[in-house]
Amino acid sequence: MDKFASILLAFMVAAVALPRLATAATSNTVENLQTAYNGESNAHARYLAFAAKADEERYGEVASLFRAAAKAESIHAANHAAVIKKLGGTAELKLETPVVKSTKENLEAAIKGETYERDTMYPEFLKQARAEGKRQAIRTLNLAMMAETEHAKLYDALNNLANLKNTKAKEYYVCTVCGFTSAKVDYSKCPACFSHKDKFEKVS
Repeated sequence: MDKFASILLAFMVAAVALPRLATAATSNTVENLQTAYNGESNAHARYLAFAAKADEERYGEVASLFRAAAKAESIHAANHAAVIKKLGGTAELKLETPVVKSTKENLEAAIKGETYERDTMYPEFLKQARAEGKRQAIRTLNLAMMAETEHAKLYDALNNLANLKNTKAKEYYVCTVCGFTSAKVDYSKCPACFSHKDKFEKVS
């Protein structure tokens, strides 16, 4: 009888746990993370294509920033995917063919995309994650938003292409933990995730 009771109890516990797992895997936050994961993955591919175009048009400094941003986006995508898994979901990649135009148009598109993520997408996703109490999601979304804020500033600073023709590659630094990107590392810890500055990788 005791053995039967133990088996019955195990089934009851499993029955309660399964709906919770299903809810976690299909929550709005998991869906938002999936959207962000795809966005960052496609941005990575797009920025690498933009970098190749900038090199072709002899905008070396712009190409370097595109490569640095691409590195950062790949870090964001990996972080989002890890949290999706922890919340019971599976990151699904839907990679699109990048649309590449002139470097001027590519830079404008990059600024528009980073500004949208900074001002609209990530704030909305963070609001939902806080409402659901998903702490790990809040962290990865917030760190990505902080990095996108810096990307927008860096892109905007290079918007005057007339002064950047025939420039050489420039060194940028990307935090390998959170993707924060900077033109120099003049601090002991990452301003976003507080990892030691040794975690920054040089990209040019």
